[in-house]
Amino acid sequence: MAATPILVFAASLRAGSLNRQLAHSAAAALREQGAAVTLLDLKEYPLPIYDGDLEQSGGIPQPAQALHAQLAGHRGVFIASPEYNAGLTPLLVNALSWVSRVKEAGGQGAAFGTPVYALGSASPGGFGGYRGLIALRHTLELGLGARVLPAMVAVPAAHQAFDATGALTAPGPLKALHQLAETLVAAATPG
Repeated sequence: MAATPILVFAASLRAGSLNRQLAHSAAAALREQGAAVTLLDLKEYPLPIYDGDLEQSGGIPQPAQALHAQLAGHRGVFIASPEYNAGLTPLLVNALSWVSRVKEAGGQGAAFGTPVYALGSASPGGFGGYRGLIALRHTLELGLGARVLPAMVAVPAAHQAFDATGALTAPGPLKALHQLAETLVAAATPG
């Protein structure tokens, strides 16, 4: 039986991002569960700010089509998303907005209705980005029709939760991440 393909990415472009570290730790946990992991960098999918006039005059940008293909081509998706003002990052809002406009190759249903989504966040604050995860869940489920796993991983005091190599070491969040990885692989594997 082929390994279940899982896409992992952080909704941050910053090189030292705590959520990029969380994405790498999630990828490692998913590989331990036997998944075939693709670790994606949103920096490789540069997109203009969504504008309906721009879409009408120039169509869907190629990076949005390529990102759509990545989402649609995986059985599961793990997003490590920073919390900005108790919400989503502008980077993620923009990427989701553009991908939702793709009509070809199964359209919105293929990118959001087919894969199973899992969410995590790392933040120096005490809530670990949890408020942003609620906003992201709302957008994915209610706005885009995605199936999002109930459990989410929040890493509080994240500036102290990773070791020098960038691996997650905080016991509680690490246990939650491994449980979520196991659940995601099980939910994304065809029965």
